[in-house]
Amino acid sequence: MKEFNYTITDPQGIHARPAGVLVKEAAKYQSTITLEGDAKRIFAVMGLAAKCGNTLNVKVEGPDEDEAAKALEEFFKANL
Repeated sequence: MKEFNYTITDPQGIHARPAGVLVKEAAKYQSTITLEGDAKRIFAVMGLAAKCGNTLNVKVEGPDEDEAAKALEEFFKANL
């Protein structure tokens, strides 16, 4: 299992647009990806109500976890 923490820097937090893009990114991988919920489900991501300054714990477990964790960490830095 791979795991990393990310503190949200986007002033708007995770709202509909970045949540949708995150779900699409997570869906590219076979691994299970969680952020206090299933990162492949839009309602789970939106339900976090993550605001600027909140820290998310991202867990990736599965056959492509190394690739998925790296890609998601880069995604978070670029988009959230």
